Amino acid sequence: MLYGREQEQAHLTGMLKDARDRRRSSVLLLRGEAGIGKSALLGWFAESAEAVGDGAATRVLRLAGVEAEASMAFAGLNQLLWPVRDRIDALPAPQAAALRAALRLPGPAEGDAADVVQDRFTTGLALLTLLADLADDAAVLCLVDDAQWLDTATAEALLFAARRLAAEGVVMVFATRDAALTATGLPEAQLNRLEDCQARWVLAGLDLPQPMRDRIVREAAGNPLALLEFGAGRPGTPDGSTPLPVPDRVVAGFQSRIGALPESTRLMLLILAAEGRGHMPSLLGAARAFGVGLADLEEAERARLVAVTGTTAAFRHPLIRAASYQGAVAARRIAVHEALAAAAEDPDCRARHRASSALSADEDVAAELQRAAERAQDRTGHGVAAALFRQAAELTPGRHARTERLAAAARATLQAGQPAEADELAVRAAELTTDPAEHARLGLVRAAVEFERGDPRAAARTLVEHAAGAASADAPGLLRTAAAYAWTAGEAPAVLRAAELLRASGRDDETVQGMAHLVVGDYAHGLPLLAGQVAKARKALRSSSALSGGAWSGGEVSSGVWPAGDRILAARVGLVLGDDEAALELASAEAVRCRAQGLVAALPDVLQAQAQAQIAVGLHQDAEAAAAEAIALACDTGFAWRQGQLGTVLARIAAIEGDENRLQELTAATGTACAAGAASGGTSTGARVSGAEGPSWRWDAASARGLLDLGHGRYDEALRRFDEAGQRPQWYTASAMLSSADHVEAAVRAGHPEEARPVLERLRKWAQAGRQPWALAVVLRCEALLSDEEEPYAAAVRQHEQAMRPFERARTELLYGEWLRRARRRSDARVPLRSAVEVFERLRAAPWAERARAELRATGGTGTAAEATASSMLDRLTPQERQVVRLASEGSSSREIAAHLFLSPRTVEYHLYKAYPKLGISSRRELPRLRATVAGDDLLRTR
Repeated sequence: MLYGREQEQAHLTGMLKDARDRRRSSVLLLRGEAGIGKSALLGWFAESAEAVGDGAATRVLRLAGVEAEASMAFAGLNQLLWPVRDRIDALPAPQAAALRAALRLPGPAEGDAADVVQDRFTTGLALLTLLADLADDAAVLCLVDDAQWLDTATAEALLFAARRLAAEGVVMVFATRDAALTATGLPEAQLNRLEDCQARWVLAGLDLPQPMRDRIVREAAGNPLALLEFGAGRPGTPDGSTPLPVPDRVVAGFQSRIGALPESTRLMLLILAAEGRGHMPSLLGAARAFGVGLADLEEAERARLVAVTGTTAAFRHPLIRAASYQGAVAARRIAVHEALAAAAEDPDCRARHRASSALSADEDVAAELQRAAERAQDRTGHGVAAALFRQAAELTPGRHARTERLAAAARATLQAGQPAEADELAVRAAELTTDPAEHARLGLVRAAVEFERGDPRAAARTLVEHAAGAASADAPGLLRTAAAYAWTAGEAPAVLRAAELLRASGRDDETVQGMAHLVVGDYAHGLPLLAGQVAKARKALRSSSALSGGAWSGGEVSSGVWPAGDRILAARVGLVLGDDEAALELASAEAVRCRAQGLVAALPDVLQAQAQAQIAVGLHQDAEAAAAEAIALACDTGFAWRQGQLGTVLARIAAIEGDENRLQELTAATGTACAAGAASGGTSTGARVSGAEGPSWRWDAASARGLLDLGHGRYDEALRRFDEAGQRPQWYTASAMLSSADHVEAAVRAGHPEEARPVLERLRKWAQAGRQPWALAVVLRCEALLSDEEEPYAAAVRQHEQAMRPFERARTELLYGEWLRRARRRSDARVPLRSAVEVFERLRAAPWAERARAELRATGGTGTAAEATASSMLDRLTPQERQVVRLASEGSSSREIAAHLFLSPRTVEYHLYKAYPKLGISSRRELPRLRATVAGDDLLRTR
């Protein structure tokens, strides 16, 4: 019986009841010190779940973290899923391949695993799908004990799945000590120490004199394990003179009990403690080297220190293992590890034991650890690999080999999503070598860290600085990356230097050369070069689609131009050019590829580009859905800076809609996220981010605020914002140029037309070089504002007919309608004004729609809001509901939608169930009718 845990028991029971009766999933993280009763609570929960008295079946999956397995990638996941491994083949192919690789299982797709398992989060997605599949049969209870000792690969997979549980009927409970699994975002419960009255109930069955009972209650301080151990009356009961923490006193008590056992039993306990897993063949193999065996554990079994079954042996509590291991002399521990290494069949276990027995640097041991790290990395266990590479470096005698292993540890740490630790390792490695090529490779790690911290300028400078010393094969890649980072930040000198070095190496690159022209304002040469590269990327994409039978499948083209992984760069170039169609096509194709291959970590950047393109063409709600998904994934991958960038994307929608509170929230959250990204990497970077140069998000935020002020008619305030944004270095991007058009309008409306002319001239040069119809139309609109003549307005409206930017078209129509009304041509004014009202209302651009309606009423026309339609009903959906409904309307099954959106099929069904009433329908069968009704709606015709 458990005492003092009634509240926790009731909560856990409620979670299981929700899973059984309502198919609702839930997660809980239990925290508490050693001995507080976490394992006992999980044991009670498992037993109560398996007692099917009410006819409700539950499948229980259990996992207990093992300290000795923390350096073995996916050791915990193997333990959890081994009983259900037969269900893996039913998963989508990339997910099945990921789990087979994690569990080292053969399978039909084994040969393809290296091609599809590239992302450390694919395994978490596979785990989510598998748990959801199991829950189709019965509620699933997933219990994770001693989570503080999970290997990082298992922990990542479990947390990824836990954050996405919703409507599957899965309950997941973690139990961990206080310092582990922090900042997970999961609901938590703290297991506190027992009250005195509860502690006395624990001791009620023991025959103890009252003074001893009082003393034990006082000394145990409410720790259940201490109560039981002290209450047993064995050696180690506190004497009142030792002020050690309760867990330490419990360990001391266990050591006293172990010390009373025969020498052969103590040795066998030490072997069990050092082996850590209870793997019987390893235990017995090492025991034979010392002349002991399984029979020598009998005394420990009688003392209730260990439990032995036919295949495993285990300590009854982790503190007993600690007591046995810590109580042995160092020489005996080393000898035991040597024997375990000799008996080990698993190469990773052998490497671990050899490392534990090493007294000094040993190249042979270090090399074995390196091989173990490489095996972990092959299975996407980057966190485990990083720890093994680091340990290998510590045991490496040679300076050069130590540098290489520290560098490998830095790269693996960066892949594991820990940029600050990666930077620390790269610095340590750099201090050990004078080799320029090695410094260049380390520079790539440090530059990536700087970029993730939110300082692309520093990243670019670092790469350019090291590129000259790089090996000839490495230099072009370093320089292209440097140019991309510098271009993002408007760091013209670094872009120009990268282009110069590429030319000098004979590895010229048209994309980098195009960037170099743009940063010095040479739009006439730069934009056509970049446009040519985007055209090549689109041609390659369409060729791959044709070769794969029409539907894009992520295949590569034989030409080698623009491989799939580079499409995101081409999409970003399309955004810079203002080529909305190309950017949306390339970003969407890359998103499909990432989803199909389960590349979770790559998707936030891709979704950001897709959202930017969707905003440009007026698909605001699709953009919000893409950005919301990207933000959730960025949280999982641990990159705060990406969350900040995504906030600026959404800020433009808030500005168009005139939502001041939402815009303020987004820009404030963006600043917080960027500051967190800087702080994660040290104070030097933080100082740069907050300094005079400032990151691009500040200028983007200023531009968004300026657009909001412009929509509300606060022209002086808008002009001040655009003056601030005008200090940005990236004057060559489409977003900056669009801000230029806003700047012109604010200056004219605020009565400062002279300030608008130089801004317009730069915009004109850019638009004429890029030849994008929408940009040429916006230039004509700005000319009309300055000249107050009709022809530029009329020409702008005609030019907009070739463009995809509805918000810009409606703004031009609004200004033209205003001009016509002022010219007393009311009948003529109604045509563009009605069109503007319709577009603004569809985009929910409230202040702009109100201005257009007011102008329309002034002409004698009606300016009422549009009637509710099937299309407007879609506005009632959440971003995720929109995504699910859109895919379901196209005929995708729930399982296909789940794989596409990194959800479980049950969660997909839940979102559909919530969406149907909002859409006025009752089942999936009616979605095609809805799709036909809103055939022109952006949601249902654009993926």
